[in-house]
Amino acid sequence: MRPWTAGIAILCMGFLFGPRAEAQSNHLRNSTSPYLQRASVQPVDWYPWSPEAWARARQLDRPVLIDLGAVWCPWCAQMDRESYTQAETAAFINAHFVAIKIDYDADPKLAASLERAQAFLNLPSGLPVTAFATPSGKLYFGGSYFPAQASHAKPAFFDAMRQALALYRDHRADQEREGFDLKPGGR
Repeated sequence: MRPWTAGIAILCMGFLFGPRAEAQSNHLRNSTSPYLQRASVQPVDWYPWSPEAWARARQLDRPVLIDLGAVWCPWCAQMDRESYTQAETAAFINAHFVAIKIDYDADPKLAASLERAQAFLNLPSGLPVTAFATPSGKLYFGGSYFPAQASHAKPAFFDAMRQALALYRDHRADQEREGFDLKPGGR
């Protein structure tokens, strides 16, 4: 065997049998919920609904993106595939929002509160719930399923995120005053 081929063989063996990098994970990695577990390897830096997530939003002074869904919901899976698994979308979310993912079946009281918020704000309802809140927990914008590309009078998810970000930056006092209070610190 020539010396350079031995080096290649050793390099290949190290690649094939060496230590494996762990799959990318976020704050959902220890969740027992099948819906949250499925999202634990998405490139979005998801948090479960927790004081830590809301504290992070206050610390960074960023709005909160809330995704409420269920493992049995086809539109939830569709939005995951089209948006939350895409690197460009995840990078935008991670740079501008604190992202919280909630399992509809695991927390029915919270799910009901988010559904009431949708009705209060006259937002499209149904699963998934895609909502935006201030760091203090005032839900101010959202909807249900947002497609990757605009269609049938539904804005594209990127457009919805940009609109939520503009509302937060340009009209924050209004959002704090008029938004639906989710009371995030009480959970």
